Amino acid sequence: MKIWGRDNSTNVRKVLWCAEELGLQYEHVPAGGAFGVVSTPEFRTLNPNGLVPCLQDGSLVLWESNAIVRYLALQYGCGGFATADARTWAVADKWMDWASLSFAAPFRDLFWNLVRCTPETRDETAMLRGQEQCASLMKVADEALAERPWLSGETLGIGDIPLGCIAYAWFNMPIERPGLPALESWYDRLSQRETYRKAVMTELT
Repeated sequence: MKIWGRDNSTNVRKVLWCAEELGLQYEHVPAGGAFGVVSTPEFRTLNPNGLVPCLQDGSLVLWESNAIVRYLALQYGCGGFATADARTWAVADKWMDWASLSFAAPFRDLFWNLVRCTPETRDETAMLRGQEQCASLMKVADEALAERPWLSGETLGIGDIPLGCIAYAWFNMPIERPGLPALESWYDRLSQRETYRKAVMTELT
């Protein structure tokens, strides 16, 4: 198994973290950003979009981070990562798409301007708008986590992975955050997992 991508990418972190949770043996191939690779003909035969992450598992090639996480969970998972109950799976699946789609634009506005732009090149209006919208979305997750320990249900699962990767940046960027006790408790539990520390808690760049 090979996982292509740079480990400072939120989407790549999803796949690396899932693989770690499932105890999989894999080769991590740095690609994208400063590593290049994604424009080469060899990589474009794997992912014609030229994006990461990309998974090779034997003859199977997959791209799109959520699709890869779902595949790994269904193929290799157990417990919360491969529940046979359609309702439980659907709830977790819902949170995957919510975190990836609802957060995409505001998180990009906040993260890119705060972390990847210099103070001189920041769009302060977009950054503050992104921060406000992300805070509002985090309140939605906080309300859900006040009722159950994990977004996936009673145990950690696929529904926690996308927001867990975003939450690492959220709690470590120098910004003001609303007090959200259930979300903070959930993040503390994630931070105690060796798998999360290894795959997600890398330098924010």
